[in-house]
Amino acid sequence: MGKKVKQSTIKYYLYYWIPPIVWAIIIFGFSANPTGKVGSSYLLDFAVKKIVHIVEYAIFTLLIYRGLIKSEFDKKNSGYWSIFMAFIYGLSDEFHQSFTPGREPTIRDVIFDTLGGSLAIYFIWNILPKLSRFKFIKIILGFIYGDKKKSLSGSK
Repeated sequence: MGKKVKQSTIKYYLYYWIPPIVWAIIIFGFSANPTGKVGSSYLLDFAVKKIVHIVEYAIFTLLIYRGLIKSEFDKKNSGYWSIFMAFIYGLSDEFHQSFTPGREPTIRDVIFDTLGGSLAIYFIWNILPKLSRFKFIKIILGFIYGDKKKSLSGSK
């Protein structure tokens, strides 16, 4: 019996916690490189870079939420802790960028990172359940919660 519990614990960590760790490494890799201009105008360059911040941290937050919701955290705490963890990682990412030539750390980027995390949780809690009649959305909810019935009721 102990072997079965240990194996399921390993599967749990591999399935729920390796993805956010891998995503954090990807973010770290992007931050380790200098950025160039995305567009010819300042506004386009700014918009694209900030949208990238929002999307990469929305994905990161979703992956953290997915791990927490399968642990001892309830839905509300999973969401809040996921946003907080994305915020902390965003801060550490900006600190990391202070050592990268061609990059400069800004609090503004941390705000966009946290916005991405907050939007992800808002989307998971408020938008996805309303669209759950679509098969594709049910697949996403199943991925996040691991159980379609529980995901639609909003419980753990």
